[in-house]
Amino acid sequence: MIRILLFLIFVFALGLGFAWLADRPGDMIVTLDGYQYQVSLMVAAVAIVAIVAAVMITWWLLRTLWNSPYLVSRYFRVRRRDRGYQSLSTGMIAAGAGDATLARSMAKQAAKLVNSDQEPLIHLLDAQASILEGDHEAARAKFEAMLDDPETRLLGLHGLYLEAERLGERDVSRHYASRAAEIAPQLGWAAEATLDDKAARGDWDGALRLVDAQRGAKQVDKAATTRRRVVLLTGKAIAMADTDRSAARAAALEANKLEPTFVPAAVAAAKAYFLADDTRKGAKILEAAWRAEPHPEIADLYVHARAGDAVGDRLHRAKKLQSQKQNNAESALAVARAALDAGEYKLARSEAETAARLQPQERVYLLLADIEEAETGDQGRIRQWLSKAVRAPRDPAWVADGYISERWAPFSPVTGRLDAFEWRVPVERVGQVIEQDEPVAKAALPAAPVPAPVPPHDAKKSEEAVEIIPEPVVKNEQVVSKPETLDKTPSAASPRPAATEAVAAPSAKSPATAFEPVHAEAAPKPAESTPPAEPASANDEKSAAVETDKPPVFDPSRPPDDPGVDPKKANDNEPRKFRLF
Repeated sequence: MIRILLFLIFVFALGLGFAWLADRPGDMIVTLDGYQYQVSLMVAAVAIVAIVAAVMITWWLLRTLWNSPYLVSRYFRVRRRDRGYQSLSTGMIAAGAGDATLARSMAKQAAKLVNSDQEPLIHLLDAQASILEGDHEAARAKFEAMLDDPETRLLGLHGLYLEAERLGERDVSRHYASRAAEIAPQLGWAAEATLDDKAARGDWDGALRLVDAQRGAKQVDKAATTRRRVVLLTGKAIAMADTDRSAARAAALEANKLEPTFVPAAVAAAKAYFLADDTRKGAKILEAAWRAEPHPEIADLYVHARAGDAVGDRLHRAKKLQSQKQNNAESALAVARAALDAGEYKLARSEAETAARLQPQERVYLLLADIEEAETGDQGRIRQWLSKAVRAPRDPAWVADGYISERWAPFSPVTGRLDAFEWRVPVERVGQVIEQDEPVAKAALPAAPVPAPVPPHDAKKSEEAVEIIPEPVVKNEQVVSKPETLDKTPSAASPRPAATEAVAAPSAKSPATAFEPVHAEAAPKPAESTPPAEPASANDEKSAAVETDKPPVFDPSRPPDDPGVDPKKANDNEPRKFRLF
């Protein structure tokens, strides 16, 4: 656009010049070798312009002819380079799609058409093709070769880092990440791995310097860098609490100043003040954190701020902490524990029951069991509270990557990730083995209801029901033969009502039922194995009537709501994989 404007300005200026000469007529006389040449001023100007244009055109033609070999070679070189970049682009797309054959082919073609020293992406494509082909040794060699070039050094470090992570060599991967972080601290993968490594090794100052470098690069979120600094300072304060109290106190106070609602930082800062016999400032820090987020660690440290306090003073401090956060389960629990220690069982029970209504958890019912044991010693009530604790939701804890800890830590012990711990209820395991939790499951199951006594059956109805003999029924390809004789008198060892016998013995025309009662007489036995019936005596009838009044005995190996065994599957030899509840 600028060139067009300049050209238009030049043409406009040239037109103005010729117009100016046309308005001022005159002659130009030139004397050369005794001859005198006279022309008008306009003709002279046009001639001069024509001569200049001819000279320029001639110079352009001569320069073009002189540079024609270079121009021709440049044309073919540019064309070759374009083909190479096209091959490189196709190869990178193929590598991203996972096509190892096409990626390798395009890498070779790009290496032939483009100079690899001038285009480092060819090395990357070659390494990616080697990874897709499974030749990780060649890929690592190519990544190591990239370390010699400053332009590709970070690329090579990232590739070596990923290869070390793939092989599980965490120390080697962190070494490459630290080298990359020294060059470019704004790289997320390098900074994360280096911070985790330094935190795991206890190099808190080095980790803090890296966080400061990230903040100076202005390529990482300010809130994220502040959070990392708070976590590192808190970890430093906890680690140096016993060795260097002054440094630990400074780190804890800085962390609490950056984020006053962070519970571990508030606890660390308050402990530092308590060790320095400054209870007032430590209590203020804990109260501010409690108002933002009530936490049992804050309550425990606040109540036991002074080691020499009496139980009444601790109860007074617990009530003061409760006034900072009303209608809260943690506040009620803090007062209940302090009241239990002070022997005020009525207040302890009231606050514990309030906490149970607000947030029923395992620790609440365990505390109620402790109160019951200290106040009344009623073992029945104690077992009742313990049973509720078994069925109650789990207590919150510090959880990181599935690892549950009672104390906060700056990094995860499983993956080494920084700021991984969260205060929450642990996720229950799904599909637990029943045998592992059998005692707990039995304690949690409700007591089996006692069945009502079965009324004595009528012998006549029993005889009528027993006389209905079914036809042979095919069960699992086995024919049950029709018995010749049946004992019409109910046995004293296993009495049953007439209704049960009627169900157990269907008519000849009705099909077999899906579920039959699990009794010895559920199915008729063959005639060969049945002894001849003997006439029942009066004593036998009396004892049978007495046995009939007793409630049936349930099998303790299964719950009372177990439907039993399907007779259609009674002969299956395949073991059962699941228990039915």
